[in-house]
Amino acid sequence: MAAQVEVSRRRLGGLSDATRTAAREALDGRRKGLRAVLPFAGPAFIASVAYMDPGNFATNIQGGALYGYRLLWVVVFANLTAMLFQSLSAKLGIATGKNLAELSREHFSRPVSLSMWGVSEIAAMATDLAEFLGATIALNLLFGFPLLVGAAITGVATYAILTLQRRGFRPIEAVIGSLVGVMAISYLIETFLARPDWTGVLQGATVPWLGDSGAVFLAVGIVGATVMPHAIYVHSGLTQDRIEPEQPGDRRKILHFSNIDVLVALGLAGVVNMAMMYMAAATFHPHNAGVADISTAYRTLTPLLGGGAAAVFLISLLASGISSSAVGTMAGQVIMQGFIGVSIPVWIRRVVTMVPTLVIIAWGVNPIQALIISQVVLSLVLPIPVITLLVFTRNKDLMGDLVNRPLTTAIAFGAGFVILCLNLVLLSQIVGISLFSIL
Repeated sequence: MAAQVEVSRRRLGGLSDATRTAAREALDGRRKGLRAVLPFAGPAFIASVAYMDPGNFATNIQGGALYGYRLLWVVVFANLTAMLFQSLSAKLGIATGKNLAELSREHFSRPVSLSMWGVSEIAAMATDLAEFLGATIALNLLFGFPLLVGAAITGVATYAILTLQRRGFRPIEAVIGSLVGVMAISYLIETFLARPDWTGVLQGATVPWLGDSGAVFLAVGIVGATVMPHAIYVHSGLTQDRIEPEQPGDRRKILHFSNIDVLVALGLAGVVNMAMMYMAAATFHPHNAGVADISTAYRTLTPLLGGGAAAVFLISLLASGISSSAVGTMAGQVIMQGFIGVSIPVWIRRVVTMVPTLVIIAWGVNPIQALIISQVVLSLVLPIPVITLLVFTRNKDLMGDLVNRPLTTAIAFGAGFVILCLNLVLLSQIVGISLFSIL
């Protein structure tokens, strides 16, 4: 079993000898510019998929349709917060050579770590449910496939991506990076077709506005679902043994390149999320189009911008669902291996995580309602990895010279507190309780 775990770890962060050699040259200063960054690029692009999943589609599009450009600043804030937490997760893996789940198992009692594993597995399955449903809905609307057929196709596609781990990690990074590129290109096309008001975009992105209770709750939904538990776990797993430090100062150099990776990948994710919202603001808001979910957005786009624009929208949703579902399964591997030291074949995990989606579809449950329920689960689980990450990264004995600076810790705890409060407000809204009325 120990050998199986080691194989799992090596595959998760495995790189070819050529890539490791290139990384060594970069650390020694023999590669400059973009050539120096490329060997370290990839982990943040994998994690960034969590910030462009079907749940983001729903909240961003609804925000633009209802309030135009005025909630773009929320997207900016959410993305900056995501950059902070993903950079801390990457730093944890670089500094310790272990992922967040492994460190939790080592530093907490067995009952606590087992409890954390249980709820984290639930979060991973809830994440996969949302992403799986997003791709299934896209296949249904784009090609007319029945939902069960679409679910089967999505399962096969994500499993095919995950099998690339057998060849090291660069191939899977390339495929998921390409799917991120599909989303980016799709929204570049949507931007061209929608022709947003760039003055409104700039103002909305920089001037905070919350005009009514509906805007407040929608802002909570955008921010509250931003920092995903599985993205925090998987990022530390992707960096933990990616590049082995050999000389004094290597870890700090690796962290420098990792931060560039985070800045570029999460910056791209932020641009895509902003594009989702300003496309909806330019297209739906002027026509007072009521867009409550992804299906409505697709059907509304057709008469407003044409069938081509609607098809591009679904292609981006399909790329989002497949890529994020693959990453969700990877996160599940990291969580199980880290918390209990057990690794199972990827096809078994793929099948197990498909079951809730297939059951929901077979029972005729509204997929949009299922998406909402999955977000409730994520809101409940989120405090565990966030608080644990902040506790570990401020521990000098654990982090060494990469320990958080006091200002970083203060900002991170502040951001974590805001995120947790917003998740509480979001949860209260979904269950029909107004905290404002209580207060």
